Amino acid sequence: MTFSVLATDGDGAVGMAVTSSSPAVAARCIHLRAGVGGASSQNITDPRLGTDLLDALGAGLGARAAMERVVTGRELIDHRQLTVLDLRGEGAVFTGTGALGTHHDKVAPGVVAAGNLLAGPQVIDSVVAGFLAASGELEERLLAALEAGLAAGGEAGPLRSAGLAVVRDVPWRVTDLRVDWSENPIGELRQLLDVWLPQRDDYVTRALNPAAAPSYGVPGDE
Repeated sequence: MTFSVLATDGDGAVGMAVTSSSPAVAARCIHLRAGVGGASSQNITDPRLGTDLLDALGAGLGARAAMERVVTGRELIDHRQLTVLDLRGEGAVFTGTGALGTHHDKVAPGVVAAGNLLAGPQVIDSVVAGFLAASGELEERLLAALEAGLAAGGEAGPLRSAGLAVVRDVPWRVTDLRVDWSENPIGELRQLLDVWLPQRDDYVTRALNPAAAPSYGVPGDE
């Protein structure tokens, strides 16, 4: 029901974009921790696994070792599809034998993608290729990857939700955008990103140094 891309810009930022036929996919599947890395739990999702993967990275394990620690001996693990990426760009994927429909995963330097109930395995190959070919901010590259996957066939059924989040050098998500139910979630996510990205750094400044914060540009804010 889901395909996703998890990536780093190689300069400390890590982010994920995800889309699904089920509602509010980003609320369950995206797991990011500034200064540590990122993870996803999808297919028949157990959000606890994303937290466990980040804890393993935070304890000093690389991505492959973190994945091995989390899945080894884990009850019901065959129902899960997991990805993890550390800040060095090392990635790992686990797809259980109970993964739904056509499923596929791919790891390249700095990027991991995985999906299930896909129109075909070429979707995930296109997601990774789309990320690697894109330029600009990490957010833009992640969304370009989702768009490439959609163009390659997407899911076997219609997509209904999408989300994109990125962490950098502050302990919160500097970008956290969601379309929880829509006929065109990736298109609406593109519209949100176009509004958000020019303002992203201003909101970090407002948090860290309000005296230096730029105007919001709304009535009454002078």
